[in-house]
Amino acid sequence: MLETHDLTVGFPVRADGKKAILTAVNKVNIRIEKGDALGLVGESGSGKSTVGRTILHLNRATGGSVTLDGQDITRLNAADEKVLRRRAQMVFQDPHSALNPRMTIMRSVAEPLILHTKLRGAELREKVGSLLEIVGLQKQFLYRYPHELSGGQKQRVCIARAIALNPELLVLDEPTSALDVSVQAQILEFLKSIQKELDLTYLFISHNLAVIRYVCNRVAVMYLGQIVEQGETEEVFSNPKHPYTKALLEAVPLPEPGQPRRGKPIVGDIPSPLNLPKGCFFNTRCEKAIAGVCDQKPVPNFTTEDGRRVRCVLYDPEMQPQAATAL
Repeated sequence: MLETHDLTVGFPVRADGKKAILTAVNKVNIRIEKGDALGLVGESGSGKSTVGRTILHLNRATGGSVTLDGQDITRLNAADEKVLRRRAQMVFQDPHSALNPRMTIMRSVAEPLILHTKLRGAELREKVGSLLEIVGLQKQFLYRYPHELSGGQKQRVCIARAIALNPELLVLDEPTSALDVSVQAQILEFLKSIQKELDLTYLFISHNLAVIRYVCNRVAVMYLGQIVEQGETEEVFSNPKHPYTKALLEAVPLPEPGQPRRGKPIVGDIPSPLNLPKGCFFNTRCEKAIAGVCDQKPVPNFTTEDGRRVRCVLYDPEMQPQAATAL
């Protein structure tokens, strides 16, 4: 359904008084089949949200392409972009700032319907009321303002607005991170249920590995703007191939206090995207890095025996003798 090919996004910045390009997304290749839920996971600043925003034309791609059902949507005119809005919508991280405080819930949810359909008056109210019912809110919320709702209720309103035009794709950017833990569970369960009911496809962006494991059937791991590993969620989580994926999973706190760590913490700091390392971007922090190899040439994606895509020289067939020791 959706595919990116070498998607690249750069932002002009000033560094040391000179003009420079900050590459937030660096040749990202992902594929989402209809009905799938692909989780995009990584540390803050890895480029996850920029990928989602670029797919929906909220950021402009500086390289590569995005195709939806085979149609290149990387550069669209205003009319085609309006069509895209009907097919793909976004649920933002913070429901408090995603809703206009001066608009009633009725007006906020009705906005896409007013722009894209001919529904007006009683028909429009009926449609908005039915959308609120889908997300578990009663019609009495129609004429309330955002400040009268809890965080979980606001996020449900945002979801109602996102599904108003019956989109095929939802980009969910950390949709539960601003909510209380108990409310998070309710929203996640609700998102899983409406995906089946409405036949939705998800790109689910999060830094929370437990959330990704619960919601998504596939996962892609990002580091410094690149996808370093992607595959079936259970396979990646139970047997991570890339050293960065493994380190992320080992960093998840254990439920029992006093239990020993499952692995060593990642050493060093994340390099600046304005001064990217040569070779593999993770080589400066990787305990399995091979000197003279990992720090030299850019690393392509390799396909493992289970069909997973991993950006690591340890899975290069030509490197097997050296890789065997490192693995």
